[in-house]
Amino acid sequence: MKSFLKNPFIRFILIGSAIYLGWYFLYEYYLKPSTRFDDYIIDSLVRIAEGELQFFGYQITDYASIDGPLRGHVGIEGSKGVTIGAPCDGFVLLALFLAFIVAFPGPWKHRAWFIPVGLISIHLFNSLRVAALAIIVHINEAWLAFNHDYTFTLIVYSFVFMLWWIWVKKFSGTDSRKS
Repeated sequence: MKSFLKNPFIRFILIGSAIYLGWYFLYEYYLKPSTRFDDYIIDSLVRIAEGELQFFGYQITDYASIDGPLRGHVGIEGSKGVTIGAPCDGFVLLALFLAFIVAFPGPWKHRAWFIPVGLISIHLFNSLRVAALAIIVHINEAWLAFNHDYTFTLIVYSFVFMLWWIWVKKFSGTDSRKS
């Protein structure tokens, strides 16, 4: 049994699954029903996306009268804008990223900085997705569903995969070419 648990693949699957399941139950049974955790993540995405849109010269719509202090809408003046819901706030991606990095072998000295940098990078990348969706709605609202469901799902998951790849190849110490 001990040799079974020393297998790196088995350890990765067990640790990764335990972290993900722990996160899932914590989120579904505590954070989601008892806190405003998603609201804070969504508000952060909205504020960052608004800044990105303004940086590129777009006039944003003020949704403060609809949303209140924690906002869930972002849009460009003259369009309907987009609404960000809990499934699209990127929290699942953050949890998957975290589970992978913790479960995959590697030194803690690298995890200590790679995890926060990765989580922040994913959040910022997700805010770019939100800003891009607001631009798409501004150009042609009919394009929103396809780009939300397919284009940006592929792009965001590819970004997370790239971060995993960087961890495996550069920082985990498991790259076979190094040994």
